[in-house]
Amino acid sequence: MYSKQIEAVLKKNKIAIGDRIRVARGKEVFEGILLPRIELGDENCLTIKLDSGYNVGINYGKNEKNVSIEKLLQKEVLGKVQKMHFAKKSGLPKISLISTGGTIASRVDYKMGGVKPTLEPEEILFTAPALAEIVEFKKISSPFKIFSENMSPREWQKIAVEAAKELNSDAKGVIVTHGTDTLHYTAAALSFMLKNLNKPIALVGAQRSPDRGSFDGTMNLMCAAHYCLGDIAEVAIVMHASPNDDYCNALRGTKVRKMHTSRRDAFKPINAPPLARVYPDGKVEVVDERHRKRTDGKVIADTAFEEKVALVKAYPGSDPSLVDYLVGKKYLGIVVEATALGHVPLATLDKKDSWLPSIKKAVDKGVLVAFATQCLYGSVNQFVYETARELYKLGVVYCKDLLPETAYVKLGWVLAHSRNVEEAKKMMLENIAGEYNERLTDEDFI
Repeated sequence: MYSKQIEAVLKKNKIAIGDRIRVARGKEVFEGILLPRIELGDENCLTIKLDSGYNVGINYGKNEKNVSIEKLLQKEVLGKVQKMHFAKKSGLPKISLISTGGTIASRVDYKMGGVKPTLEPEEILFTAPALAEIVEFKKISSPFKIFSENMSPREWQKIAVEAAKELNSDAKGVIVTHGTDTLHYTAAALSFMLKNLNKPIALVGAQRSPDRGSFDGTMNLMCAAHYCLGDIAEVAIVMHASPNDDYCNALRGTKVRKMHTSRRDAFKPINAPPLARVYPDGKVEVVDERHRKRTDGKVIADTAFEEKVALVKAYPGSDPSLVDYLVGKKYLGIVVEATALGHVPLATLDKKDSWLPSIKKAVDKGVLVAFATQCLYGSVNQFVYETARELYKLGVVYCKDLLPETAYVKLGWVLAHSRNVEEAKKMMLENIAGEYNERLTDEDFI
């Protein structure tokens, strides 16, 4: 509810939430849809949605005699999005869409002021009607609808099974729409779970919801469709390469990370170049020639995953009993996000702060302990400093330039395939889905 004064003015002019109105304040004139007051918002601030998609708040204090409100059109249904039913055009290539939720499938709850997942897959496609001129959607499915922070390995498995089914059909590729918070985890999981990948699979999200003027999902979807028609048969995140609407990067699923909370170009390649630059007009510029190419083979959904794995960060003063706790809980694998070249506190002035006894205990009990660098760029190296050498002798696996998140996903996948620690160590160091670079160059550091 707005203030009593505003409610009285709205009632007098027979204006309801959702009506199109004109608000004049001095020389300033605003036209748009009247929105409800956000529960935590100022009751004296009138909020309308402009045609640009942005909202504006207009102060309507007790003495605002120079503000006039005029009703223009009858009530519209706020947040309503039409479903897009594509007219099938002969000759268009077929792709499939798997929708899982996230901002790209969300709308603003104008009363609460927050974003929540509400859109059906067909409604998502309404935000990018030009897709109807590019592809035919063979199948559109939605196995679940959640924000990505609520994802678990069980959801990765469902996506992998559905994706494999579509990749083994006559679809040219698959788009997966997904929330951005943990999009890189899912990209890594699909990279390991989809064996013998034969076609492109594009993971797409949005940093802004569809009812905002800066919505980025439209171009991301367009570029994802073009990527799915190309020859790069890899799991890739396809999203804005810059804050502008110029082109998207296709980023390998095991070498990508969300590096900003809100920018549209939040996803960056780590220790690797983009696979390709993809433009909304269909132009695809291959950047990394070291990619898997499209084949006629059959994809296998190898979704086994051991959930008794954990990702732990080392930091000054970090308590090694965190490792003891996980060992006591029967965890089979631990990825340590270690400092720089792969270090944790060992030679501490207070011996109880040393991680050495806890790491040794974990290794002795058959827990696979793997180190990745929290620097993200660069590689761990067990042979430079005494600290790392000592840990390596204990049996810690140093995961080269593997991202910590990718290491966590890979460790869960590896331990589901082998409980033999030595065999699992070898698998952790194999380059299964392009997760390792044989050699890092200056160009790999962006």
